[in-house]
Amino acid sequence: MASAWADAQGPSTHLGVLTQAQGLPQEFTEHFFDVPLAVRVDLDGRYLGDALVVLSRDEQVQLLDFTDTFESQVADTERSRWREQLSEPRSLGNCLSSCPQGLVALHYSLVNSQLSILTAAAERSDQPRLYHQLPERGSHGLLLRNQLNLVDADNDTTGRYAVQGQSSFGNWTALGEAQFDRNSDNLEQTRHRVDQLYGERLHDNHFFRLGYFTPGAQGLTRQPRLLGNHPDTTRGFMLGSSDSLALNNGQASATPIYVTPNRSGIAEIYRNGVLINSQAVQAGLQALDTRVLPGGIYEVEVRLIEDNQETSRTEAFIYKPSNWSNAESPWRYNIYLGQQSSLWSNWDQTYDDSFTAGAFTNYLAHPRVVLGLSTQRIDELMQYGGSLDWDVLDPLKLYASVFHTEDNGNGYDLQGIYNYALGSLVFSHSRSWLDSRRVDEVMDTVYAGTRVQEVRQSALSLSHRVDRQSTATLRLSHSSGTGADGTGVDLGWGYFGKLLNSDTSWRLSLFDRPGTSSSGNARNRGVSLSMSMSLGGPGQRISATLGSRTSRDGERDQNASLTYQQDVDYGALRSLAGTVSLDSYGTGFGGNALFESPLVHGDAYAQSSSYNGELTAGLNLDSVVAVGAGKVAMSGQYLPHEAGLIVDVESDLQGVRMRADDHRGYGAVLRPGRNVIPVAAYKAGQVHFDFDGHDAHAAVIQPSSLEYHLNRGGVEYHRIRVMQTLTVIGRLVDAKGQPLRGALVINHASRSVSEADGFFAIEMSESTPTLEIRRAGDALCLLSFDQGRFARENDVLLVGDLTCAGANVARAELKQMKEEA
Repeated sequence: MASAWADAQGPSTHLGVLTQAQGLPQEFTEHFFDVPLAVRVDLDGRYLGDALVVLSRDEQVQLLDFTDTFESQVADTERSRWREQLSEPRSLGNCLSSCPQGLVALHYSLVNSQLSILTAAAERSDQPRLYHQLPERGSHGLLLRNQLNLVDADNDTTGRYAVQGQSSFGNWTALGEAQFDRNSDNLEQTRHRVDQLYGERLHDNHFFRLGYFTPGAQGLTRQPRLLGNHPDTTRGFMLGSSDSLALNNGQASATPIYVTPNRSGIAEIYRNGVLINSQAVQAGLQALDTRVLPGGIYEVEVRLIEDNQETSRTEAFIYKPSNWSNAESPWRYNIYLGQQSSLWSNWDQTYDDSFTAGAFTNYLAHPRVVLGLSTQRIDELMQYGGSLDWDVLDPLKLYASVFHTEDNGNGYDLQGIYNYALGSLVFSHSRSWLDSRRVDEVMDTVYAGTRVQEVRQSALSLSHRVDRQSTATLRLSHSSGTGADGTGVDLGWGYFGKLLNSDTSWRLSLFDRPGTSSSGNARNRGVSLSMSMSLGGPGQRISATLGSRTSRDGERDQNASLTYQQDVDYGALRSLAGTVSLDSYGTGFGGNALFESPLVHGDAYAQSSSYNGELTAGLNLDSVVAVGAGKVAMSGQYLPHEAGLIVDVESDLQGVRMRADDHRGYGAVLRPGRNVIPVAAYKAGQVHFDFDGHDAHAAVIQPSSLEYHLNRGGVEYHRIRVMQTLTVIGRLVDAKGQPLRGALVINHASRSVSEADGFFAIEMSESTPTLEIRRAGDALCLLSFDQGRFARENDVLLVGDLTCAGANVARAELKQMKEEA
């Protein structure tokens, strides 16, 4: 239709640039044709960006580059396509042949200095797209993430090695997870199993999965909490709602996990009985780092290890849902059906080969209210759950769930969050009734009585900003039936200010908590004053703590600690820290290190106990292997990987550091050699390259950006080059010495256009000191010269007049020789 419209209009409707320029003064016309012009570029009425173009007298336009695109709503990928299509001269007016991207016409307006691009898409009345399109030709590749988590205490080593793979075959994604683990509950056996091995396909807001998988809520805002065992590896199929292809879908969020160790120790985080992370913790109330934990909504068990002895186990709920407020699609669901089945596993699977099925649903009853319902059959038992997410007011949110499992018990939990201008208030309460008779039957144990245990946990947390420098916090908690029954109180005051002209934070804490084995089962009461201060050097910090608490024998324990931390750049090392602690039992030592190499990243820590002198150490390692386009690469950067680019960097600069970033928030540091860049799956995007840090480099990166559109697990290969450059300034003249205007000056590093008086400036590769001169699409000459003959000021080379005589190859002639020193 668009081409028919163009033919019908004919060339008479196009007001050419020569006609528009007839009324211009002769002096202005000389600076209008065949020279760079700054114009506004529109695409079907949408602002594409500001750019430099060249107009010729034969009604052709050539786009040199975009100069400003900040306010454009057009995708970078589409802008790059038009930059490529218009990089060679193209006729203005109606497009009658070889019309790329559905081009209908090009028009330049002298009145408002605007280049307009009209395409066939301008006549369409399609509704706005709701979902990203999958890659037209699919994608291929493989991403493998390797994780190793180890904890060693008194020569007993627990830990896990896990490999997670995702591979793209066309528009299908294959995912697999396998692990070896050894935990403190079963140190005599190293277990192994394949957790998942399945294929998945997305279509708009749905997904379909077939193979071995672990059922769980996908694409739901809220999964009702369940009581009893969690779904295990299932052989079958699963389908449901998905946000992966939705435009402008929200990002995940997390709620904190609090621990209150009495002494320095280790927090081990288990999911389904498997260690997924461990962190060194100090005495007092603190939140664990949940950023390293997987997304989703699931339960974890936190085991607190102090002095190489387990002092507590608590259940926590990880809450990382996606945002959802689309009233036009009120239902979300997950359905699975199959058989509980293990693959390459030596785990004790009591209910292998039993039928399993489940359904999870969310219903958006109101933009502020989400209802949830779940039904599952696991281990030959039915489990039921319901949930409510209610944004009562903008500052007030309420979450609730109820759950019941046959022969296991039932319960409920509530959580309310209130945010106000100076702080927040969080209340949570859970209560469950656990029936252990079925567990006793499985273990061939006979007990009299009902064996029903009631567990209650309640907490109230208040954070209030007193002024710009001070914050007060209060946490009240009560629990029963958990092994650490009683009421706990934590009162804190934080202050940020200056000490010895350095940024310093202070925190005063008063606490009264239920007793554990770490406090001789007596109530743990005390006070703690801590200080953290940055020192003069970059990355240098010192922190100290002074306080009193209940000791392991129930007496008073005066304690103090001092920690020094230093950011370093020694090979793979990135940070080092050491701690010394004193208490009534003696002296304890600790240290940790963060490291990152081109192959692996992680952290290591060690602590010696002042109580019994025993040493506890831990190690966390992580790396990613990417395979695609016949290339293999390994990355040690701590980055999320949905899809990836393998990029070889060839550089004239030794040891140069670069950055790769895109507007979706992904990024990576690049060095000469082979690199892996994480990119978003499903969504087309563009990666931009620049030099890392604030140092200026006389160099250019070619290409300066790369486009991508990959399925999950897809990997592409590219090569970029970093060229050391000189800025060459000169003037082009013809054989008669007249200025050569509107000539395209091309080098490996960049290109430019000569002005009306023949002057030009261009970035030229030092290793390839040649310039190709083109005009109206024809090659005029190739200029090469000896840099030593020209005046040089830092990274600027002044070459004077250069004669392009029309030969295929010509030597540059210097009109003004530099003065001899």
